[in-house]
This record gives sequence, C-alpha cells and structure tokens, in this order.
Amino acid sequence: MSNLSIPEIPTDQPLPGAPDNWRRFFSFSTDHKVIGIQYIVTSFFFFLVGGLLAMIMRGELITPEADLIDRNVYNAMFTMHGTIMLFLWTFPVLVGLANYLVPLMIGARDMAFPRLNAAAFWMVPVFGTILMASFFVPGGPSQSGWWAYPPVSLQNPTGNLINGQVLWLLAVALSGVSSIMGGVNFVTTIARMRAPGMTWFRMPIFVWTVFSAQIIQLFGLPALTAGAVMLLLDLTVGTSFFDPAKGGNPVLYQHFFWFYSHPAVYVIILPVFGIFSEIFPVYARKPLFGYPFVAVSSLVITGLSGLVWVHHMFASGTPGWMRMLFMFSTMLISVPTGVKVFAWVATIWGGKLRLNTPMLFAMGGLLMFVFAGITGIMLASVPFDIHVNNTYFVVGHFHYVVYGSVVMGIYAAFYHWFPKMTGKMYSEGLGKLHFYLTFIGVNLNFLPMHPLGLMGMPRRVASYDPEFAFWNVIASLGGFLLGISTLPFILNMIGSWVQGKPAGDNPWRALGLEWLVSSPPPLENFEEIPIVTSPAYGYGKTEALTSNLHSQELMLDDSK
Repeated sequence: MSNLSIPEIPTDQPLPGAPDNWRRFFSFSTDHKVIGIQYIVTSFFFFLVGGLLAMIMRGELITPEADLIDRNVYNAMFTMHGTIMLFLWTFPVLVGLANYLVPLMIGARDMAFPRLNAAAFWMVPVFGTILMASFFVPGGPSQSGWWAYPPVSLQNPTGNLINGQVLWLLAVALSGVSSIMGGVNFVTTIARMRAPGMTWFRMPIFVWTVFSAQIIQLFGLPALTAGAVMLLLDLTVGTSFFDPAKGGNPVLYQHFFWFYSHPAVYVIILPVFGIFSEIFPVYARKPLFGYPFVAVSSLVITGLSGLVWVHHMFASGTPGWMRMLFMFSTMLISVPTGVKVFAWVATIWGGKLRLNTPMLFAMGGLLMFVFAGITGIMLASVPFDIHVNNTYFVVGHFHYVVYGSVVMGIYAAFYHWFPKMTGKMYSEGLGKLHFYLTFIGVNLNFLPMHPLGLMGMPRRVASYDPEFAFWNVIASLGGFLLGISTLPFILNMIGSWVQGKPAGDNPWRALGLEWLVSSPPPLENFEEIPIVTSPAYGYGKTEALTSNLHSQELMLDDSK
C-alpha cells in the first residue's frame, strides 16, 4: 500500500479541501467527501420534489371524485413520483453516504477512480433534468406508468420523434450508466484499497452491505438499462423488440425490467441494513451480535436477489411450475434477512440504550421493516399475490420498505454521521420532533393502504368508489404529516451546520476508522495510511487501531 505525502500545513489552518469551503460543493471535485455531500444534497432536493407530487396526489385522493387535477396529470405525477423517488432520491443518496464513508471506514485516501466518481455524480443532475422535462413534453409517461410496460409505452399520440416517453427512457438509461460507473468504483475500492490489516472480516458491516449492493448493480442493472435502450429504439427507429404488432414480445420487457427492479430493492435496503448494524452497537454499548453471520448474509441476499424477479409477473400468464419455483425462492430470501433482524434484536437486548435521534430512527426503521417483511412473505404466496395484484396492498407493502425502512434508515445515518461531516452537533430536540412526526406519518399514510388493497381498491386511480373513502382520508392526512415532518429536519440540518455547537472528533464514542480523524476529515483523510490491528466491533473491550500518525486506544466504559 503506497503512502501519499501531504504538504506541511500551518497548524492554525484546516487542511486544504476540507469541507469548510462551501464553493467546493459546486465544483468538479474529485474528493470523495465532497462528492458524497453533493450526492446527498442533490438527491434531497429531488426528494422534496417527489414528496410534493405525492402530497398533491394524496390531496386528490382525499375525496372519491377526481376534482383536484386532471386524470392525465394525475397519472403523469404518479409516474414521476415513483421514478424520482427511486432514481433521483434513494439510489443517489445512499451512493452519497457510501461515497463519504467507505474510504474513511477502510482506511483509504479516496475512491479507486476519483474522476470516474465525479463523472458519475454529474450525470445525476443531467438525467434528473431530462426526467423532469419529460413531465412537461407532450406524449409523456402519463400513459404507461413508472414501469413503462409495452405496448402501452410504445404509443406515440403526438407523432413526434422526441416526446415525453422518449425523454423518460433516456433519463432511465443514463441513470443506469451512472450507477454502473459507481458500482465499478465501489467494488474496486473495497476489494483493492483497504488499509493494511483491514481483512474482510474486520470490515464494518456498512462496507459489507455497500459491497453486496454494488455487486447487484454490476450484474442486474445492465438488464434494465438494456431494456430501456431497446424500448427507446422501438419508439424512435422502428425496431421490434417489444412491439407485438411487429412480432416483438412485450413480456420480454417485463423480464428485463424486473430482473433488476426487484433486486433494486436490495440495492437500497442493504446499505440501510449496514446503517442499522453500525448504529445499534454504538447506542446499545454492545458489540454487534453474530458479526460474521451478518456479514455473510449480505452476500447470500445478493445471490438470492437474482432468483426472485418473476414473483412480480405471477399475473402475466406465467407457467405454474415457474410460479412455484419463484414463490419458493422469494420466501427463501427471508432467511438471511431474518439472520440480520435476529442479530440486531440480540444486540439491542440488554444493552445500555441511549435513545438519541439516530437510535430512534434506526429502531423505528427496524420495526417498519419487520412489518414490511411479514406482508412481503404474504405477497410471495402465489394465490395471495394474484388476489391483491395491482391493488393498494402492494403499494402499502412497498412504501413500508422504501419509506418506513429505507428513508428512516437514511435519516438515522444523517444524524449519526452529521457531526463527522460538519464538525457540528445537531439539535436533539428538533431531531426527536422529526422522528415522531415521521413515525406517525408513515403509519397513518401507508397502514391504511393494506385494508384498501384487501377491499379491492386498484392503485393508480384518481377517483374511486365511496366505500374506500375512510381509509383514503386517513392515508392522505398521513401523507400531509410526512410532508410537514421534513421542515424540522431542514431547519435542524441547515441551522446546525451554520451555527451548531462544535461536536468534537468522536461525540458518540464510537469505534471505526472514520472516528479517528478530525471532524470534518482532512483532504486525504489520513496523513499516513492506518494499520488495523483489531476487529471493527468490540464494545466493552479494549480495541486498538494503530497508525504511523498516532495510536489511539478506544476503551468504552459500560458504566457511563
């Protein structure tokens, strides 16, 4: 491992490139920490846009009649909400967190390919702009939903070569290219740039989960990207991959789409599993229970994730033998997931819990995930899945995963590593207010969708039978509360970054290489590459992480 020299800097000045200089966040920086924050801030902007669209849709659904917006506009908002929240929020924000943390956690100075890293980020505002433009261009994605199933998505009522559907598909394809570039970078960085002594089973679990998620990106995402490009060619140059009028097969597109789009759930939930695994030991003052099993279970989930996609196609004329096979494989993936849940509960059990904001969000996210897992097992069953296919039961299950689990896990990460990123402490009062509003809003918004689905209410409709009105009113109130819940978070983050109290280098008394450097970290993280001599998890024990720069013994007193 080669060591890079750093010019001598006066002690009264920060290292060059530390995030004190806000102008760096608007430049083509190759510093992984700057790129990480660029990802986080950019994706949060799109999160607010997608949330605004969701609140408008819930405003429409608070009454049975379609009396707020035009039905076609509602359908377009539905498509844009789903696409923005996945491709412009959850994927990039988790890539941003991983960008910031992974090199610090493994003792590296930067990502393996810094310029490729920067290029992957700057594609996000480009395809984000194209995606947003598709909403306003005639012939947009209102007709086909966020799945863009042919033959509906092959209709071109405007007759123009460039229409909204074409722009939407172009944005999805560019998103795939950006994510594949990031996948190459992460896998290479973790495999080849770990500090001396940082063996595979000394890596933090967050690094394991990022590595597992990015393997899915490398093997699964090319299928979705290829499907989007092939559909784009059908629309623009007259090929016939999926057009049944020309001998194409529209069901083939479903295979391309779901081969990646179900594993995509694990791409976003695996890093959140890693966040839980980092946070629970810190705030329970206990080592992570069953570390090797939690680590390996991530790779098992990665392997099984490529064998479950057809359960989204049980109602697409799938042969009986295939239904049974994929019902079994879908249920099987609950086993390694259950290993993680058991390890987290065992870690919390009997611990000296500190219910700070990160711990509250992590515990809330875990509770939401367990509920989502129960309904997920139900949906894996062929008879039940066919019964609730295309109903609000599926919408409720999915949102318990992506908002109840993923977004709450992301919030936990924001609060936990905010002092490291900024050197400032956030307001605990505002943080807890944010948690309670979010937790109540999630359950008010998405729990009523389950009885609605069992009653037979179809998704993606702007009007409905009055018998569904009661649960829709509650869901809409929950949606509005979720929108309100972001206000204390924004106030907390901005106010604390500008005027927060100094946090110190390790306010949580946590273990890990990222907590051995200053807050915020210097330009190249470590003056000299550290040498790891102990496991990552050892709460209640004495663990040493030694470096030519300094040696620091981290002893955590359980009595405090």
